[in-house]
Amino acid sequence: MKQSQILIPTKKEAPSDAEALSHQMMVRAGYVYQVSAGVWAYLPLAYRVIRKIENIIREEMANAGAVEMMMPGLLPADLWKESGRYESYGANLYKLKDRRDRDFIMGPTHEETFTALMRDSIKSYKKLPLVLYQMQDKYRDEDRPRFGVLRGKEFEMLDGYSFSADQAGLDAAYDKQAVAYRNIFDRIGLDYKVILADSGTMGGKNSQEFSAPAAVGEDIIVYTDGDYAANIEKATSQFTGVQQEGTPAELTKVATPGAHSVDEAGESLGMPSSQILKSMLFMAKMADETVQPVMVLMRGNDEVNETKLKNALDCLELTLATEEEAEQYLGAHPGSLGPVGVGQEVKILADEYVKVLVNMACGANDDGYHYINANLDRDFRVDAFGDFRLVQEGEIAPDGLPLKFTKGIEIGHIFKLGTHYSKQMGAQVLDQNGRLVDVIMGSYGIGITRLLSAVAEQQADENGLVWPDSIAPFDVHVIPINAKNADQMRVADEVTAQLEAANLEVLLDDRKERPGVKFADSDLIGLPIRVTVGKKATEGIVEVKIRKTGETIEVKVEELVNTIQILLQNNLQQA
Repeated sequence: MKQSQILIPTKKEAPSDAEALSHQMMVRAGYVYQVSAGVWAYLPLAYRVIRKIENIIREEMANAGAVEMMMPGLLPADLWKESGRYESYGANLYKLKDRRDRDFIMGPTHEETFTALMRDSIKSYKKLPLVLYQMQDKYRDEDRPRFGVLRGKEFEMLDGYSFSADQAGLDAAYDKQAVAYRNIFDRIGLDYKVILADSGTMGGKNSQEFSAPAAVGEDIIVYTDGDYAANIEKATSQFTGVQQEGTPAELTKVATPGAHSVDEAGESLGMPSSQILKSMLFMAKMADETVQPVMVLMRGNDEVNETKLKNALDCLELTLATEEEAEQYLGAHPGSLGPVGVGQEVKILADEYVKVLVNMACGANDDGYHYINANLDRDFRVDAFGDFRLVQEGEIAPDGLPLKFTKGIEIGHIFKLGTHYSKQMGAQVLDQNGRLVDVIMGSYGIGITRLLSAVAEQQADENGLVWPDSIAPFDVHVIPINAKNADQMRVADEVTAQLEAANLEVLLDDRKERPGVKFADSDLIGLPIRVTVGKKATEGIVEVKIRKTGETIEVKVEELVNTIQILLQNNLQQA
């Protein structure tokens, strides 16, 4: 491919709003073009990368027994109303009406659509198990699209779904998908971690997330040097609380003007923050649409893990109570809330570390006042204890090693949905005994376009992108220093033809640009190998540069194909 015939609009400067390295470099290197906030065009080079990623996915999905198909992106809202997600999914869901005033959505994911397909197509367990997948654009109305293609309103995603008549079928499909995902990310050249994760709006109880460590990542990966890794929302640590000694003292109400935080209350009362109860009021929307006020008690400055809390309550939505709601149920505002005297209409949950405390301080449900010497059971009740806290770096993980934190980009997620969707949407088959059973489902997703950002974040440098050979838009960049020099152009054409004959993909820079411009663009574009045809062209010698390491060697033209094949093979092995 001649560079003069392909659109590669390189730029010297990155956009002023580009925070992420991947955003900066993909715009500068002419891979993407922003049509509007969160909406991107993938230019020829990026499109070639995407197609190579798709081909890797297709190969590994076939090995896992999955079959590709295509669903529409425009979906009737009735399907999502059946599952309950039309209301619960949130503001990210694009909702629209057709000319007949019927409700539609732009699909952010396709569990409901595939469930409906199974419900209407498969009636017997003999047709199962079945794994179907697609690679298709998805639509989510992100409030803050950012980091280039990493978080956009439209993006390409692999979404796959397994259908089984029993749990064993789901487990087998899930395990095969887990292996396929590892193979895909290994072949793409990513550093990644497989972590325990929360299923969120997807439903189901078991899931694993594949996350690529990167400074720009919006997720926090909690891991150890052993086998433990989890999303911050799911992470746990070993309980190290020790029952405090001491005799419960008299409950006393104390004025604490201006003390709204744990630290301020501790300073006002002359007590350590670890001895003060943080009392937070939440409003939980339950499955029957009722709203349950829930007070959560935490030790000192421990932070509530809202995902753990929501899962424990098994509620549809969980929001922090407003000042008005706090006053309605407790008679005070946040900063002065506490469990003493709270009626049965408010459910009280407490983190397990609260159980070991004696003579605590807590809000008195009277603005500007706290109780001291509050004790469990004598002065206040707790309806249930549990692990409701966010873990802290350095705590001991379940595997006995210290927890470490790093940021990560979510690149894939697999879920054991079970019967979450099939039960609600009536997807059933006859089992071997002739009884109707709910189809057991799994859901599997990879953010295809965000893989570009993940690779760029991990492998780009200050000069530009650095693509692994497996997904690079071209294998080799051939650059004649002087396009007006007949000998250089002749040799450049010769080596291009030789490389292409060896099934290598070549980008030939035939532009009449200065050498410095060509080299800068080449570094930006980031192809694995660069072949420079210069002054020694008449001697049949060219220079080969490895983009990842910067190493250069001189090679005879007749040895070039063999040399580059060896270099590319080494790159694959090192990746």
